[in-house]
Amino acid sequence: MSTPPPSRWAAVAAVTVGIFAIVTTEILPIGLLTPIADGFGVSAGTAGWTMTVPGIVAAVAAPVVTVATGRFDRRAMLVVLMLLLAAAGLLAAAAPTFGILLAARFLVGLVIGGFWSIGSGLAPRLAGTAAAGRATAVIFSAVPLGSVLGVPLATLAGQLAGWRTAFLLLGLLSLATAVALRIATPSLPATEVTRPAVLKGLLTRSGVRSGLAVTFLVVLAHFGTYTYLTPLLRDVVRPGVLSGYLLAYGAAGIAGTFLAGARRLTFAPAALLIAAATILLPHAGPLGALALLIVWGVAYGAVPVCSQTWFAREAPDAPEAATVLFTASFQATISVGALAGGFVVDAVSVPAVMTGGGVVALAAAAVVQGARRTGTPARSARGISATASTTSSSRESSSGGAGESSSTE
Repeated sequence: MSTPPPSRWAAVAAVTVGIFAIVTTEILPIGLLTPIADGFGVSAGTAGWTMTVPGIVAAVAAPVVTVATGRFDRRAMLVVLMLLLAAAGLLAAAAPTFGILLAARFLVGLVIGGFWSIGSGLAPRLAGTAAAGRATAVIFSAVPLGSVLGVPLATLAGQLAGWRTAFLLLGLLSLATAVALRIATPSLPATEVTRPAVLKGLLTRSGVRSGLAVTFLVVLAHFGTYTYLTPLLRDVVRPGVLSGYLLAYGAAGIAGTFLAGARRLTFAPAALLIAAATILLPHAGPLGALALLIVWGVAYGAVPVCSQTWFAREAPDAPEAATVLFTASFQATISVGALAGGFVVDAVSVPAVMTGGGVVALAAAAVVQGARRTGTPARSARGISATASTTSSSRESSSGGAGESSSTE
């Protein structure tokens, strides 16, 4: 059947909103770092731990949750994880101490690692094989939308009613999404299971290791600097227009995502653009800062697509395991970047961390070029998607058409 029943599209929409809530909740502190720091009487570097903690936890949770819950009904897991995200939002909104806020961010990390690992292969089961590509596009559109709409709107709410209000609203959205998932999503019994041996085997592939290295450097450069963007911009622009600057960055990120999908912006140029933007930003005025943020947004919007494409190219036989590695490496580096940036901010200054991030981004571009010279294949994103789709379809056929796209030994 080419078009799935409306109820299945309702399930796709519920999963999409869930990812939107997760993405927005994860990166929300970036837009509210200064008021959070002021509210608890801590430095901007210390407040950066609100980004570090969920990243560390998510990096561990991605493989652990995938393996540990491999036989659980996927609908039940998605509902439980969204309820956990709702609890994290409500706890953050009421946190009396900075330590309690970090505990709430720990819960966010569990949700990120678990939801991404479980939800990544659900599109074929929710929408059917024929509509799987369209459903996947809808689900993953939540990632840039979290930056374009979620963070600026939540930042604006924080500016108008306090940063706690932003977390409260996201907690309520997560609660409503959990209800929607329970109602709209059909039962999704576990079929195949990703085993630890599969993950270990992928790490023996040189192309996978190169992908991990490039992802580490680019994401380190980005989150080591972007986490502390708000304190920098507050010295350049009026607080009232800060959310507008973040909105421009997010809109540029969507453009970068589509450019990467069409193979018009690849890893090395993206890293070079991030380097240029971060190095020049501390020396720019209001208009220059806006222009550089747009360049930065376009460049970083391409990074997740480039990284995920790299892993898919190197592991077409193990798509779910490749996604677990992608999620774990991405989240681990987010935490390391925020932590390293915090040390530099506290020890030197915010402009210094921007320059340091630019140097790391240059190193990432050099690693990409080195990987090309050593013969890493460069197949198109379209070809990779076709390979992954063929693999997924063959797995579904072997399991009676109801199988979740996953990896086995």
